[in-house]
Amino acid sequence: MGRRPVTVRLARWSAEHPWRAIALWVVFVAVCFVGGSAAGLNEATDEDQAIGEFGQAQLIVDSGGFDRPATENVLITARSGSLDQTAAKAAAQDAADRLRQVDGVASIGTPMPSRDGSALLLPITMSGDPGTAGDRVQPLRDTTAKVQDAHPQLRVEQVGGPSIDKALDDTLGKDFKRAELLSLPVTLAILIIAFGALIAAGVPVLLALSSVAAAMGLSTLASHLVPATDTTASVILLIGMAVGVDYSLFYVRREREERAKGRSGLDAVEIAAETSGHAVVVSGTAVIISMGGLLLAQDAIFSSLAVGSILVVAVAVIGSLTVLPALLAKLGRWVDRPRVPLLWRLTAPRTGQSARPRFWPAVLKPALRAPVATLLISVALLLALAAPALGMKLKFPGPEDVPRTTAAMQAYDRLTAAFPSNGTSHTVAVRAPAEQADRVRAALTDLANRTATDPLFAPAEADGPEIQVSADRRVSVLEVATPHASRSDEASRSLHELREDLVPATLGGIPGVEYAVGGGVAASEDYAAHIWAKLPIVAAFVLALTFLVMAWTFRSVVVALTSILLNLLSAGAAYGLLVLVFQSTWAEGLLGFTSMDAIVTWLPLFLFVVLFGLSMDYHVFVVSRIREAVDRGMPNREAVAHGITSSAGVVTSAAVVMVAVFSIFATLSMIDFKQLGIGLAAAILLDATIIRAVVLPSVMTLLGDANWWAPRFMRRRTVVAPAVEPPPAPAPELVGAR
Repeated sequence: MGRRPVTVRLARWSAEHPWRAIALWVVFVAVCFVGGSAAGLNEATDEDQAIGEFGQAQLIVDSGGFDRPATENVLITARSGSLDQTAAKAAAQDAADRLRQVDGVASIGTPMPSRDGSALLLPITMSGDPGTAGDRVQPLRDTTAKVQDAHPQLRVEQVGGPSIDKALDDTLGKDFKRAELLSLPVTLAILIIAFGALIAAGVPVLLALSSVAAAMGLSTLASHLVPATDTTASVILLIGMAVGVDYSLFYVRREREERAKGRSGLDAVEIAAETSGHAVVVSGTAVIISMGGLLLAQDAIFSSLAVGSILVVAVAVIGSLTVLPALLAKLGRWVDRPRVPLLWRLTAPRTGQSARPRFWPAVLKPALRAPVATLLISVALLLALAAPALGMKLKFPGPEDVPRTTAAMQAYDRLTAAFPSNGTSHTVAVRAPAEQADRVRAALTDLANRTATDPLFAPAEADGPEIQVSADRRVSVLEVATPHASRSDEASRSLHELREDLVPATLGGIPGVEYAVGGGVAASEDYAAHIWAKLPIVAAFVLALTFLVMAWTFRSVVVALTSILLNLLSAGAAYGLLVLVFQSTWAEGLLGFTSMDAIVTWLPLFLFVVLFGLSMDYHVFVVSRIREAVDRGMPNREAVAHGITSSAGVVTSAAVVMVAVFSIFATLSMIDFKQLGIGLAAAILLDATIIRAVVLPSVMTLLGDANWWAPRFMRRRTVVAPAVEPPPAPAPELVGAR
């Protein structure tokens, strides 16, 4: 026999030297985590994240070196009826006197009445770093609450960027704490049901958590090459738990299966390494390729997510090939203890006639007996589900999408109603030679006057436009407000009117001028255009490399092609379902959201690579079992039946874990996480059921021996089947006339 595969040699060494392998893994995780903590995190800057004209505007503003302190407002309105101006002014004076005594307040402005007299606004300027203002705003909020107690006949509220940031951080903090408290017990409970034994259920969770810890440290080190963003750690946890549990589940299940056939512990580990271990390597490679495609988006956020995901998948694969065999060898039959009585009887590995499942053969009957009809019907249903994706619209969530359960957002609504210029606005950023500063100011004043009479924009301020000019007189900034919500068609039209007409008309003739229009509306539109431009490039890269990996792994062009097509079908159905749920209003009450009539801008690209990678986990595992049976001489139809029925338990368990964890995200308050959770959960559910149990067996049954066709240079010269016993004969009802 030739040289054994590296997966087998690694597993053999780890199983023969378990304490060394376990110690090395513990040291590796500790060094990664401690080293990352010592190196510190290098976060992406505005320059790293500059996209489109919005990014250009941001860079122009940053180059001006403006002192932009954090600001807050005390908003005074009537509880009912019209506002008593005398009482409102007294409350504003009381608030000003109290707030001047609070640390962190740099200055108090002059109270400003709204145009209709319904509100009075007291501006506050905070001292210190604007980036940490949200952490320091609570004393101001407490003081405003005391003013409210002193003036119960009025509504006295504090609202501003730091207050909203504080409220959102509190909301998200509670959400994530609840998600973390739920996800681990839910995962463990599902694994206990899958294994029927506590130790066997705990091993996958232990490997996943240690892989996440190591990857967190490595990603911190990597951030000095590819700057990190706020979402990197969350994605590492999400992907790490998914693949870590999956890989361990595949491996442990196969090892238990071989021990149930009478293999020694060492032989069972070796066979698991040769079969499931090989599948883990292929699957991990597919996930890494998928996540690596994000680097082609040329976007700091996606690059950071790609690096974090690649690291955690690579660590999980290494752990599955090294420390996992060591743990299984050391535990031996203790891995099946302590047993949960009823569950153990239902899930314990069986051999002989008792090993023959009943449920999955019934599910597979249509695909094996009438593959053409089954394939046409199932694909038609999935295409119908995918069809709404053709109408997908991409937008960033705006302030209107933040839950109104917090006092800060309720106050924000009253603020923007009374003072429209404090809501959605466009940033006109201009850079020109210092000697042109007066012409720039005149042009921006003209621009403000033109927008003042346009219903797409907010009315002009009584004291004229506020134009900020840098100390060197080279950069000027004007905020142009619109009374419309950031995601509305009117806000979009106002942006295009500025970019295509008003700004070029007023600023275009100034020598050496450089200008750009940014702001929240611009960020949403520019990023959507960026995603649509990069999605085909990323998809082509992922599809091409995945095809090559699958073709070389299974020595079959047909298997590689069907793998790609099935995953595309799964992703398309997930996209369509997202559009059906979130671009409509029928599910608002069910899932607790307000429809934004769009999908969050970054989601389609991120969802594609994650789904493509995670779907390959199941596909590689199932097709590997089918290939094993074919290599042992089993006819194609019986091999398909055996491969799917023998892997159905582990694939179902892994899918249930993922669906349960992803569904928890759908309970979070923010629309981003709801869409992410529903998209991932629905796609995994579709993939593990309709795709793997209906479409895949239909295709492979229909193709027959053609499944394994490959050009001559790819064909195996010799076939060495894994050292496993022949499986029990498939149920007679699955083997019809061929």
